[in-house]
Formats: sequence, structure tokens, C-alpha cells
Amino acid sequence: MLRKFITLFRRMGLPERLFAVFVLVVVIEFAANCFLFDRVNSFELRRDDADRIAENLVLAQRTLEHADKEERGAVAQVLSTKRFTLILTSPGDRRRGSLGLSNLRSQVVEIEPELALADLELHLEEMPGNGNIGGSFRLKDRSVVRFHTHASAAWKLTAGRVASLILPTLLLIALAWLLVRTTLRPLRNLIGATRHLGSGPPQPVPERGPDELRELIRALNQMQERIHQSLVDRTQTMLAIGHDLKTPLSRMRLRLDDESVDPEVREGLTHDIDEMRLLLDSIQAYVDSDGKSIPRELIDLAVMAETLVDTAADHGADAIYAGISSLTLKVRPVPVRRALSNLIENAIHYGGNARVIVRRDGDGAEIVVEDDGPGIPEDRIVDALQPFVRLDTSRARDTAGMGLGLAIVRKAVRMENGTLDLRNRPEGGLSVTVRLPSTTD
Repeated sequence: MLRKFITLFRRMGLPERLFAVFVLVVVIEFAANCFLFDRVNSFELRRDDADRIAENLVLAQRTLEHADKEERGAVAQVLSTKRFTLILTSPGDRRRGSLGLSNLRSQVVEIEPELALADLELHLEEMPGNGNIGGSFRLKDRSVVRFHTHASAAWKLTAGRVASLILPTLLLIALAWLLVRTTLRPLRNLIGATRHLGSGPPQPVPERGPDELRELIRALNQMQERIHQSLVDRTQTMLAIGHDLKTPLSRMRLRLDDESVDPEVREGLTHDIDEMRLLLDSIQAYVDSDGKSIPRELIDLAVMAETLVDTAADHGADAIYAGISSLTLKVRPVPVRRALSNLIENAIHYGGNARVIVRRDGDGAEIVVEDDGPGIPEDRIVDALQPFVRLDTSRARDTAGMGLGLAIVRKAVRMENGTLDLRNRPEGGLSVTVRLPSTTD
């Protein structure tokens, strides 16, 4: 039965859950009050305690009846003790407690029958002050005398009264906490899934929680599948295009070997074919696997950067290395090497030279590539990181590439949980800073 209720509760919507919690709290509060009322109604004292209360009440009644009206207040104070307090009030100021002690009243009246004529009333005090048992009786002139007394056996009733007041509140807090926790648990899974949306194979989120949240999770899972399939189709399409285009380019290259082709034409076509191959390689590097399946390896980034600089210098480029001689870090070697190569090539191509600095950054590494070129307009720095965006829109300028260089760098840096920062140098030129953190996986 309990399992069915839990299953039903989990499938409820959020409004139904709130209503169920409210009904449960009301039912428990009602049951607790009924139980307390029954206990209070049947409560009796030991004979000696009942005799004490009856004796004090009869003595107070008789004394106040014979006292002058003007002196009754002072007499009531004289008769009061630490365990028995009397308060003289007007006829209309009679308060009856909500939890009447009917059995105790019968017990006291049985001991002192004349108290029945005084319209004796006994009740359990809501909050113990001067005593845990209170009540009142009337004098012959209709004056009301209220009293408070202590009874050691009544502490259980007092504790039950306090518990009946606190228990529903505590229960409501506990159930509200449980409701929020059970609701937020699948929501946290949903938030975690959205962070990885589109960054790899879909990770379906279990459909749990209220109906509204289950529908949201189901819609997210379906969206994950659609996005993943769209990315796969895009990647496969572009890779297929790149592969198919390389075949006719190879045939064109072979045909250029014919001696009947004019040397000047051959040189121009060869340059165009090489550029087209470069474009296809860039596309393949960008849309191919993100590289996350490639395991990280301990690589000396300083040696890698210095080797790339030396290679560029050997080809006649103005490139120098000014970093430390060794810095080992665990990274994916192929994407990181491609990123450094792109940064150096961009600096040489657009800035005319490249200065590469590798230094330690805490437990990680900082790689800086600078040039003395024109830099990038401040309002176009963000655009420069987007794929297929070329800042140079002039057709007259012979600029190779498809605007994928920095996009490839950013993707490689993000795979290593690093940061990429582009800034124009005050003295002219562009400074690109790559920070790669240390990792243990």
C-alpha cells in the first residue's frame, strides 16, 4: 500500500503534490488534537493531588463569600501561593479553556460536593505560566474567581498540547523539504544535461518528478537526439564534400604535369589547387571529430612551440621563440599542436612576424603569440573567433583560408578547459594568449 502511494505521489503534478501535502498535514493535526482531547477529557489526578485542589478551592470559596466586596481582591492575594493563584474578576470576564478536564472536575466535586453549586470549571492551560491546570468558579453575587494550580501528573498533557501545536508545523517543513528535494533532483539532472547539449553524444535524462517536469525532460531528450543527429549529418556531409573534391583536384594536378601546359599557367593553377587543398584541410580539421576521444598525454609544450617556430623560420618566416626551455603538461597533442601552428601561421601571414612565449601559469601553462601587424579592430575581435568569418572582405587581396584558423584554436583550447584571449598591443600588433590548466585525467 505504501509503495503504491509513493508511486502515485511521484507521478503527481506539482499542484497535486502541494495539495496532498496540505491534506496530509491537516489530517495529522486533526488526529493529534482528537487524541489529545480524549486524553485530557479522561485525565484524573492521584487522590492526594485531587484532595489538595478541592481543599484549596473550598477554602477560597468560603473565605471570599464571607469577605466584603471591597476586600475580596486583597483576600484573594493573601490566599494565593506559588502553587495556587487566585484572581478575582468581574462576572462577565469568565474564560473557559478549550481542553476541559471533565473527569478531574467530577473527581474534585466528589471530594467537595458544594463546589458543584459554584459552577466549577477546570481546563488544561494552553501555555503553562502560573500553573498547568486552570479554572474558575462563581460566588453567590455572580463574581468570577479564576485560579491556576500546579499538578505534577499534568505535565504529560502539557507536553502533548505543545507537541500538537509544533508537530504539524514540523511535519509541514519536513514534507515541504522532501517535496522540494524530490522536485529539484530531476531538475538538477536536467540542468546538467543542458550544459552538455550539442557537445557530444546525447545523454538521456531519466524521466522523473512531477508530470510537468517529466514532459520537459522528455522534450529535452528528444531535442538532444535531433541536435546530435543534425550535427552528425552536417559533419558527414562536409567531410564527404571535402573527400570528393580532393579526387578531382588530384586529377587536375596530374594533368598539369603535361609539358604542353604553359609554365605560367601551370604555376597559377598549381597555386590555386594548393589553396583549395588548404581550404579543404581547414574544413576537415574544423568539422572532424572534436578530439575528445583522443587521450591526453604528457607533452612538452615549450619544445612543441619552439619546434613549430624553428620550422617556420626554416621556411624563411620572421619567427622567434622567447619562452622557457621545457614545460610539461598533460594535453591532447594533435589539437594543441594544430592550434599553436594556426596561431603562428596567422601571426606571420597577417602580422609579418611571430614571437612565441611559453611560461608557467601556476600549475598550468601560458602561451603568448605576438606580431607587429595591424591587429584587429576592437569591435571585430569577437567576430574573429567565429567560424567562416574573414575580417578581410577585400577580393583584391590574396588572402588564403576560410576564416577557420582562430575557430579551430578556440575549439582545441576549450577541449583542454583553457582560455583564449585576443588583445591589440599598445605599440601595434596583436597578442594572443592561451592558458591551459593542469589536469590529472
